[in-house]
Amino acid sequence: MALAASALIQCCAGSSYCFGVYSAALKASQRYDQSALDAVAFFKDVGANAGVLSGLLAAWAPWGRRRPWLVLLAGALLCVAGYLPMWLAVAGVAPAPLPLMCLYMLLAAQAQTFFNTADVVSAVENFPDRRGTVIGIMKAGLSGAILVQIYRTLHIDPSSFILMLAVLPTAVTLVLMYFVDVHNPNERYNKKFLDAFSLIAVTVAGYLMILIICGQIFSISSAVQSICFVVLLILVMSPIAVALKFQTPHEESISEQRTGLLREEVAEDSENATSSTALGGPDQDLSAGKENLNVLQAMCKLNFWLLFLAMACGMGSGLATVNNISQIGGSLGYTTKETSTLVSLWSIWNFSGRFGAGFISDHFLRQRGIGRPFFIGVTLLIMSAGHAIISSGLPASLYIGSVLIGMCYGCQWALMPSITSEIFGLNHFGTIFNMVAVASPVGSYILSVRIVGYIYDIESPPDEQSCVGKQCFALSFMIMAGVCMFGSAAAFVLFIRTRKFYRRVIYARLQSFLD
Repeated sequence: MALAASALIQCCAGSSYCFGVYSAALKASQRYDQSALDAVAFFKDVGANAGVLSGLLAAWAPWGRRRPWLVLLAGALLCVAGYLPMWLAVAGVAPAPLPLMCLYMLLAAQAQTFFNTADVVSAVENFPDRRGTVIGIMKAGLSGAILVQIYRTLHIDPSSFILMLAVLPTAVTLVLMYFVDVHNPNERYNKKFLDAFSLIAVTVAGYLMILIICGQIFSISSAVQSICFVVLLILVMSPIAVALKFQTPHEESISEQRTGLLREEVAEDSENATSSTALGGPDQDLSAGKENLNVLQAMCKLNFWLLFLAMACGMGSGLATVNNISQIGGSLGYTTKETSTLVSLWSIWNFSGRFGAGFISDHFLRQRGIGRPFFIGVTLLIMSAGHAIISSGLPASLYIGSVLIGMCYGCQWALMPSITSEIFGLNHFGTIFNMVAVASPVGSYILSVRIVGYIYDIESPPDEQSCVGKQCFALSFMIMAGVCMFGSAAAFVLFIRTRKFYRRVIYARLQSFLD
């Protein structure tokens, strides 16, 4: 039931990906220029990715046991504290200066890290032998598309949409947070249970893509939209039925018994971990996976900073793209409906990358012992090509480029937590992976505010706050293409440094399970 509750909370937790829906209303109501709007977006990225506080709270174990519901409760409170005053400002009830608006956005986005940390950490600890798959499910990235479908079905304005973001995630979290928990590490599970969740995630993603594409091609009536939304709601709620079904007594298979043995082995590795090589040493790559480093010890490793650098390049350029997607579309002549469609489709490509990277990296790790950093390097090369395509300004370039960038951006969010848990251990996993995630807003600030926003304002006509033409973003995206190639090089260095560890430790452990 914990996985089902976490999945439902995650369906509403990605409000930061909806920034493109209401960014134009925010910019107009507060009379911001592009640099000011990018500053607000930067604080959104900081809040949504700098989850060190949520990691520390997740690691806290009062009475000898971790309490994920405390992390979720804190996230719910932050969600209301951020979006509610932001809605009052955009509605004209309580206008806010730019610094205060940035604070509101920081609080609202920070809620997302508390939701993510509680759900991801509990899922990884409950399914340690399927880390890539469960992280792909938990961080599916579909919530943006789901929230946009609600927005379209209700026919509300962007201001009311902000109010919805304050109420809906908070209500869902308060109802389900007590079901999210960490089970006994020796407790066995049925693999068909995880397969059913994977199938539901793929089905929801496919259904959302059909809705989005049909909404772009055809004129859909309100009645049909309502029916489609009811079907979507049934699909989203179906994990509860799956959880209830697999809670009933059933005969355990040999596969389940092996899963239980592997979970015991993982737990034993954690108990027997030592800190003799915590600060380095000739065998640090081979011993890292059996250590449970705290965040300070992890930050003393070169591998931490290679992963951080790769994420700053990839996640930072991805966020710079989605934050400015409305403005990019406007400069290239796209309509408001088309840019809203791009925001929704971004969530689909994001999901495809997150789920696909988790599943594929699990497969190649189990079958051939290929370390996950290799796939980060590959996705960053593809991401570089996506930025170059958008830079060209050719017809449909924004569609093609956003597909490539969105999928590769999602891949990194599935791969990074898995790599972190394998290299640095599970005891402080929540804190360390949130510290690595700080790379995302750091990269976003440099690329979105200092490069994209700055060049956009330079290209805009004097005394105007808008720019038209491909020159508005061409140079910015060529720069980001080069940045992604640099990040790919860092990822391949990390792959080379950890390849022996993955083959001799992780691969050998998984092979002993399969034999």
